[in-house]
Amino acid sequence: MNFHVPSPPTKSAAEPARWAVWAAHLTTLVVLPSGLWRIAMVLGFPAGYTTAGFVPFETLGSKAWMLTLSVLCELVAFLTIGLVRPWGEVIPRWIPLIGGLRVRPMAAIVPAALGAVALTALWANVPWWWTYPHADMTPTGHLLVGVLYQPMVLWGPLTAAVTISYYRRHRAAQRLASTT
Repeated sequence: MNFHVPSPPTKSAAEPARWAVWAAHLTTLVVLPSGLWRIAMVLGFPAGYTTAGFVPFETLGSKAWMLTLSVLCELVAFLTIGLVRPWGEVIPRWIPLIGGLRVRPMAAIVPAALGAVALTALWANVPWWWTYPHADMTPTGHLLVGVLYQPMVLWGPLTAAVTISYYRRHRAAQRLASTT
C-alpha cells in the first residue's frame, strides 16, 4: 500500500544512446566470469587451487562469503541498467512505499559516479595478476583465474560512461523544461 502522491508527470529525459544501453548491459557480463568461478568453488570444485590451497575455501564461512560476493557483484552491476531503463527515472510501482516516485537524477548520478571511481580503483591492478606469486594455485589455475578476472577492469569505466550518459540526458531534459 503506497502512502504517497505520485510525482506529477514531467518531461522525461531523452532515450539513452544505443552505446550506453550496450555498456550498461555489458557491466553485468564483465562480473559474470569471476562470479561463476567463485560459485564453482562454493560447489566444491578447486577451480585452479592446489589441494592444500583450496582447504581455506572449504569452510561454511568462506562458501557463504564467496556466494554473497558473487550475488552482490551481479546485483550492483545490474543497477547500472537502471541508468538506461525507465526504472532509473521512476521507481517501479511494485516497490512498497516509494513505488511510482520519480528518481531525482543526482540520487542516481552521485552513487553511480562514486561507484565507478571505487570500482576502477579496486580492479586497476588486475592486468598485473600474472606478476604476483600464487603458490597455492596450479599453473593452469593461475592462468585461468587471471583470465576470468580480467573483464573486471572494465566494470568501473563502463559504469562511468553510462553514468555520464545518464547525466547528460537528464541535464538536457532539465534545460528543456526550464526554457518552456
